[in-house]
Amino acid sequence: MDKFIIRGGHRLSGTVAISGAKNASLALMPAALLASGTSRLENTPRLRDITTMSTLLETMGVVVRHPGTTIELDTRTISSYEAPYELVKRMRASFYVLGPLLGRFGYAKVSYPGGCAWGPRPVDLHLKAMQALGAEIHIEAGYVVAKTNRLTGADITFDISSVGATGNALMAAVLAKGTTVIRNAATEPEITQLAQFLTHMGARIDGIGGNCLTIEGVDELHAADDRNIPDRIEAGTYLAAAAATGGEVTLKNVDPSHLTGVLAKFREAGCTIETTVDGVSLRAPDRLEAVNVTTAIYPGFPTDMQAQWMSMMAVAHGSSVITDTVYFDRFNHVPELQRLGAHIDVTKNTAVIHGLDTLTGATVMSTDLRASASLIIAGLVASGSTEVLRVYHIDRGYEAIELKLRDLGADIQRVDSEEY
Repeated sequence: MDKFIIRGGHRLSGTVAISGAKNASLALMPAALLASGTSRLENTPRLRDITTMSTLLETMGVVVRHPGTTIELDTRTISSYEAPYELVKRMRASFYVLGPLLGRFGYAKVSYPGGCAWGPRPVDLHLKAMQALGAEIHIEAGYVVAKTNRLTGADITFDISSVGATGNALMAAVLAKGTTVIRNAATEPEITQLAQFLTHMGARIDGIGGNCLTIEGVDELHAADDRNIPDRIEAGTYLAAAAATGGEVTLKNVDPSHLTGVLAKFREAGCTIETTVDGVSLRAPDRLEAVNVTTAIYPGFPTDMQAQWMSMMAVAHGSSVITDTVYFDRFNHVPELQRLGAHIDVTKNTAVIHGLDTLTGATVMSTDLRASASLIIAGLVASGSTEVLRVYHIDRGYEAIELKLRDLGADIQRVDSEEY
């Protein structure tokens, strides 16, 4: 198992290229199940989660090739409609195969998902959507078993705007008979990307980009090619690392329109932000100003940036408050940041961060993907040496993060570790 050794105190400077969006890729890949043929998805990053999804699709008979940054998915030899526990437990996004399998084949057997170590995230919304479309749902030995002769269009209103449930319902509805309306649909860029890919496959979808989607079911889809969007959370993470270290960076291959809520907060913290059509530049002040954030559904401040923002605020001038309204218990990184000297108080879903002049290097342990990013950022600003254990979490969602950070001037090394 690998770990990172970080020697802090280096100001990040330079240019970094942003990879394709992990969360979009994990929806686009199972969408290929909806048609027979070979779909090609450009700008697909090389990540542990992408490997997990590839393996899952291969168990179903899909031939997966990932040369360069394009992944090819040949679905002509699908022979299984089951997503086994040993794979689904590694990653919640594996549950995305439910909608496409049910929509195209009328049957799916999918294990209840695993994923990040923090907080319960039930799949009730996914299952209610499938039932609304006419599927029979049974729970057997930890598996969701869904059956239908053919799904039928329905009016679906989500109590909570859920990215995962919206994606699953959308993929199921495109082959349903009749019209489906999805209300309170998620509007995240990853869902917009998925909807656009489905239209390339022949789906009929109105309202793309909005919170009400209307789908006219078709009898058949065809394989298609598409290009993945940039990863907005990876982009925000590098901006946070630069801001925390008082640095100056330029991101390329990024869509600034996906980051409006985040960029506004960086400006409020004292950073100078400039944008182009496909780039963002940040210049940080000598010391950041403390800024409160409340996470919200898109286009608000994303919960996936909460941990990274906390590391910034740990060395900002003044005290700040972070409230996570999306997930109430997403603060597993706090005890590890406290090991580095951060002054943070947590009550329920709110953290109060009292900014310090600096942090002090220590050994810390990653607990999930975004917590890992926060610990790396904290290590970059801490005096002395910081060891970040269990970095396999970071490999789920960041492509070659230590190489990109080194290109920006960070002193970070990946080494073998005997720690577990």
